[in-house]
Amino acid sequence: MKSRSGIYHIMLRGANRQEIFHDDEDCLKFLDLLHTYKLKTEVEMYGWCLMSNHVHLLLREGNEDISATMKRIGVSYVSYYNWKYGTSGHLFQDRFKSENVENVQYLLTVVRYIHQNPLKAGIVKRVDEWRWSSCRQYYGTHDEGSKLLDPEFIFGMFSGDNILARERFIEFNEKVNQDQCLDNHMDNRRVTDEEAREMIKKLLIETEIAQVKSLPRLQRDEILKKTKGIKGLSQRQTARILGVSRTLISKA
Repeated sequence: MKSRSGIYHIMLRGANRQEIFHDDEDCLKFLDLLHTYKLKTEVEMYGWCLMSNHVHLLLREGNEDISATMKRIGVSYVSYYNWKYGTSGHLFQDRFKSENVENVQYLLTVVRYIHQNPLKAGIVKRVDEWRWSSCRQYYGTHDEGSKLLDPEFIFGMFSGDNILARERFIEFNEKVNQDQCLDNHMDNRRVTDEEAREMIKKLLIETEIAQVKSLPRLQRDEILKKTKGIKGLSQRQTARILGVSRTLISKA
C-alpha cells in the first residue's frame, strides 16, 4: 500500500541472510549509489544503517514510485558486487521489505530504531560509534554521509533552533527503549558472526568469502565440509556468511 505521507521504512537483506558488505569500500559504494539516486529521483533521506547482511533506510518518495527507485539502487549495487567479487546471481533476498510511516511519533521511533540497530546487536557501546549509519550526521559529524542526509525535517520536530533541536534529538535518540519496527526478529548476532567469519577466512586461503557460492561444486563442497569441523560454528551462521543454503552445507 502507498504511504499517505510518502515516507517509508525500507529494509534490504542478503539472500539467505548472507553478507552484502564485506569491507569499507562496499559500504562507501552503497552510500554513493544512494546519493546518486537521491539526486536523480529527488528522494529525501531521513535515516540509514548499513549492517553486514542488511540495510535500513528511512526516506520520502521522490519523483518516481519508491519501487522503481529501490530497483535502481539494488541493481546498481549487485552489478558492482558481482564485478568486484567475481560472483553472479541473486544478492538480495526478495525485492525489499517496507512499511508506511504516516505519523510523527512513529517516524521518530523508526529513526531511533535504525540508529540503535548496531547498539542492540552488540557491535558498539554508543550509537554514534557506528560509522555506517546516519546517526553521526545528525550529531554534527561531517563525512561521506553528510551530503546524503536531510536532517531539517526531523530536527524541526524538536525545535526551530538548530542547536536546541540537535540537543533534544540526541537525548531522544539515545533513550533506552523497546522499539519494534518492520522485521524485529532479524538475527543480528554480529560479534559471533565476526568470529565465525575469521574462522572461515583461515580455511579459504586465496578465495574470498563472497566467491565461495560460485565455485565449482566439488571445490565448494570441500570448503563447506571443512566449515562443519569448526568448533562452535553453526550451519546457520555458515550459510549466512557464505550466502549458500543450509541444505548444501548439511549435504557436503
